[in-house]
Amino acid sequence: MMAEDSPSRLGRGLAALIGDDAAFALGEAGAPAPRGVREVPIEFLRPNPFQPRHVFREEELTDLSNSIREQGILQPIVVRPVAGQADAFEIVAGERRWRAAQKAQLHQVPILVKELTDAQSLEIAIIENVQRADLNAVEEAAGYDRLMQQFDYTQEKVSKLIGKSRSHVANTMRLLSLPASVRTLIEEGSLTAGHARPLIGMDRAEEIAREIVAKGLSVREAEALARVATTGTAAPRKSAGAAARTQKDADTAALERNISEQLGLKVEINHAGEEGGEVRVTYKSLEQLDEICRRLAGRGGPRISNLN
Repeated sequence: MMAEDSPSRLGRGLAALIGDDAAFALGEAGAPAPRGVREVPIEFLRPNPFQPRHVFREEELTDLSNSIREQGILQPIVVRPVAGQADAFEIVAGERRWRAAQKAQLHQVPILVKELTDAQSLEIAIIENVQRADLNAVEEAAGYDRLMQQFDYTQEKVSKLIGKSRSHVANTMRLLSLPASVRTLIEEGSLTAGHARPLIGMDRAEEIAREIVAKGLSVREAEALARVATTGTAAPRKSAGAAARTQKDADTAALERNISEQLGLKVEINHAGEEGGEVRVTYKSLEQLDEICRRLAGRGGPRISNLN
């Protein structure tokens, strides 16, 4: 069963943005118990138009609704009044709890009312979701972009707000330049940001993205595939010395066979001349490992002088 939103350190400190009581409601460590919490009919609440999170997975909501059905809502939902309407509140933080409470068929929910500007509402929503890893990379990027476009934030200010580096903000926002179909794959969880970054600026980004998903490629494999599609080369060319080192000479191969026969196990020697090298011995059972240890503790055995 999924526990309700767990406490964590949120960005630069929510208490500085909205006060100690609301910071507690959002789970900021060290904040005192909330004041002014009250219960209202669940239909008084409405979603936040500045909510950066658009994907709410059904199975996660079901797990949370089961928890709420048994234990209730442990942390109040932070809201702000809707101008001109006495019984209407806009959710600032806690929309997932509100949605799960609806599934649990709760009639009343605890709220904490705060007077906040549009910019503050978006700030808090981003901090809460980013620090709890509730946003996919595209939602995160869109949230940063909205702060910058609508409220004149700089990348530096956004990075301080969320407690992440400026390069993280910049690299995340670059994902917005991907085709909509590729961004959808990220939002669905089929593609990670690491898989998608090499595709930025590529004409065949969608085609390559779907190949990555279909083949279940790792991030490194996705980078290699993107490089082939862009340059036609799978990897940078090795220097003549590096290429020579990758080819085992006859003495090394013979020594591998010699040690393998002595141990009865697969042995691989990677010799790099004056730089040294490594010996790999592959075993399949603890008994074989014990035999390796016994032989290493003894004397004699193959000599390695012919590698010098």
